[in-house]
Amino acid sequence: MTQPPAATPLAQPGPPTGGAAHPGRPRITELRLSAFAGHRRAALPFGPLTLLAGPSGCGKSSALRAYEALARLGGGAALGEAFPDPVACVPERARPDAQRRRGFRIGCTSDGPAGPVRLDVAVQAEPHLRVVGERLTAGGLVLLQTALRDPGKRAVQAAWHTAGPAPVPHGPLPDDRLGTALLPLRVAGATPGQRGVLAAAEQMVVALRSVFACDPDPGRMRGPVPAGSGRLLGGCGNLADVLWRTRAECARRHTQLVAAVRAGCAGPVADVLAEPSADGAVRAVLDRGDGIRTELGRLGDGELRYVALALVLLTGPGVLEVDPAGEVPAALQTLTVLADGLDRGLDPGQRRELLRLAARMCERGHIRLVGAVSDASWAAGTDGVTVVHLEP
Repeated sequence: MTQPPAATPLAQPGPPTGGAAHPGRPRITELRLSAFAGHRRAALPFGPLTLLAGPSGCGKSSALRAYEALARLGGGAALGEAFPDPVACVPERARPDAQRRRGFRIGCTSDGPAGPVRLDVAVQAEPHLRVVGERLTAGGLVLLQTALRDPGKRAVQAAWHTAGPAPVPHGPLPDDRLGTALLPLRVAGATPGQRGVLAAAEQMVVALRSVFACDPDPGRMRGPVPAGSGRLLGGCGNLADVLWRTRAECARRHTQLVAAVRAGCAGPVADVLAEPSADGAVRAVLDRGDGIRTELGRLGDGELRYVALALVLLTGPGVLEVDPAGEVPAALQTLTVLADGLDRGLDPGQRRELLRLAARMCERGHIRLVGAVSDASWAAGTDGVTVVHLEP
């Protein structure tokens, strides 16, 4: 089982990089895996750019899955959507109780205008998937607490803080949704206490949403693809379709992408673009600047992953297949990229260039990156990087 990991900042971030430099943007600063898959009592601190480091089997991928699941719940998804295989989330040695129930516990902390806000969720995976307990706290106050009182009903009993003369309100909430995301429908906001509850809930939901989980698959990036929505999928198999769109929409970002590709790919690179084919599909190519164009399909796996990850870092919610909080101004949102196998297939030069690009983009505050790597020693000396070491 994983012991509580220690965060090892390789370099202390300066004011532009730290979360305090962007106080208006809610962000997740800690992921807690109290009992989840191979993790027990694990607390993972997150900065603007975080690397989860450790050997195979230490729980890097399961930590990213837990973060993505919380993000889906924050966006209003049902438990079954967030946890398609809930039994795999139960710690292997967890014993069922007398009613044959087993489950898992996860949580997180968000920071922002409302200050640090904690969310902790207990989920029953067997025999029926349901939320059995949820707690939202801030400043030492319990703002929302739910509990399963009657196993025969598909609801949990909820109580929320008011700080007013009225007693604490109670009411049922569905047992397949995150209660925090439903609070705006239940709390009127008539008292300062109620408004504080709403502010904390909104901060948590905004911090969790707008997550893009990606793990570029070179095998799907090599051939032509049909022209579609121009929104990048997690496997980046429709990279050519996205390049067809982004090259025309934002010249400045495209220039930055070309510079990044030039730094990480072999041979000269004058442009990165997509070309249409006779059947209506598009293919991605590198313009070598001498009349030669190289199809991306001819590149190595590491080069393809590097190009895809650079494109992810240089775009935003309008291009990536994410669920942004449409009711919140874009200036107050932060996109979090979850990159499994961030260093997979990359040579030392590509890793270095990609980390420099990530640090530069994360410094601006509109994007955060949590990447899983087998070894983070190559990141030494990069400002603003937080490394969390996991042990199997």
